[in-house]
Amino acid sequence: MSREKTYSTDGAAKELGISKSTLLRWFRQKRIEDVKRDRNGWRVFTSADIKRIRKVL
Repeated sequence: MSREKTYSTDGAAKELGISKSTLLRWFRQKRIEDVKRDRNGWRVFTSADIKRIRKVL
C-alpha cells in the first residue's frame, strides 16, 4: 500500500521557495485555499496542494 508523500507547513514552504510566514499569511488573507489537517489540527500538504499553490505564485 503506497502512501502519497505529505509535507508540513515548513516543508511545503521550502518546496515552494517561500518562507513559512508568507505561506501562513496567504492562508489568513484567503489568497490560497486551506489544505486538510491531521487529527491534531496541523496542516498536511500533498503534492497536489503544492502544485495548486505553485500556480498562484
